[in-house]
Amino acid sequence: MLPTTDPVPGPRPRPGPGAPAAEAVVDLDAVRHNTRYLSGLASGAETMVVVKADGYGHGAAAVARAALSAGATRLGVATLDEALALRADGVDAPLLSWLHLPDSDFAAAVAAGVDLSVSGRVHLAAVLAGARAAGRRVRLHLKADTGLSRNGCPPGEWPALLDDVSDGVADGTCEVVAVWSHLAAADEPGQPAVDSQAARLHAAAALARDRGFVPQLHLCNSAGLMTRPDLHLDVVRPGIAVYGLDPIASPSDSPLRPAMTLRGRVALTKTVEAGEGVSYGHEWVAHEPRTLALVPLGYADGVPRRLNDGGRMRVRIGGTVRPVAGRVCMDQFVVDCGRPGVLPVAIGDPVELFGTGADGGPTAREWADELGTIHYEIVTGVRGRVRRTVSDGRGGVA
Repeated sequence: MLPTTDPVPGPRPRPGPGAPAAEAVVDLDAVRHNTRYLSGLASGAETMVVVKADGYGHGAAAVARAALSAGATRLGVATLDEALALRADGVDAPLLSWLHLPDSDFAAAVAAGVDLSVSGRVHLAAVLAGARAAGRRVRLHLKADTGLSRNGCPPGEWPALLDDVSDGVADGTCEVVAVWSHLAAADEPGQPAVDSQAARLHAAAALARDRGFVPQLHLCNSAGLMTRPDLHLDVVRPGIAVYGLDPIASPSDSPLRPAMTLRGRVALTKTVEAGEGVSYGHEWVAHEPRTLALVPLGYADGVPRRLNDGGRMRVRIGGTVRPVAGRVCMDQFVVDCGRPGVLPVAIGDPVELFGTGADGGPTAREWADELGTIHYEIVTGVRGRVRRTVSDGRGGVA
């Protein structure tokens, strides 16, 4: 739980007229910094920045361009819709999509120059049919299930998949770009499963080479990139770390810079007397006169209702960190600003829900720790009426 802090004296910055009531500010300079740092760790491997789930909630196209300008050479997404949206937005870098149903529009993806991952014979047949319909050879990344038991081809089915791929290569329908997999426990340094998965990937790649393929290999996610340089192979795939959220270290120990700040504005202020309850259920009751500030964000916007169970939630307001009073509602929550006159607050004042933590304010990692989850869920959960404002890191917005 974050402690409350005393106000910082002096004037406070105020948003200008028409500023959004709720916004997620995305710092592209932080994305560039993180990409450069991660690419520098990659032991000469190419860097495929993962921008799935709309760039982990940060905006896929903007993050993609920032990352590519800072050393990334490829992009990765889960779905075809995500890939085609990037192409429609003018992003033309090498792009891999890996999670599909067999009835997906593979012809459109192949026509757009999207690399496709296949995990089995049924999906391969559909992808090859799409390539023939598009009249263009498809670039394949063959995904091996090395122990995550999620997507990927099981070892017992791998030889048959390679046989079908060989037929597609022979008739010019496809080419093999890579053999790849995904780590299950890279965020637990020393986990033996990591070495086991690496061994299985190399075994799968050896079978592919026996058929004449010369695939690149990729295995490392953010945690693997940051802890296992021996497994960087040909390509690394950082995701969460690009957004400044360290998969292992605490924010104070991390060289990464969080890219998202979630903030709102005060919609109303009031004073309540001792004995008055706040929000549903009156779980919070004033023990003396208190100043309250109403903030128009709630669980419909990605502020978890459970976050204030037991009065744990804190926000930064008026140069200090203050507790939330009562339950988080669908559209709003209330901040306890202390005794009247202690913390001057006014309608329109900014309220930071989470951000970099540099000024002592809350972070997405702290939200996750309070909720017993991961910070991935926090940033990808920002939604609803929250406007995304993309900052170029130099004082402007895009």
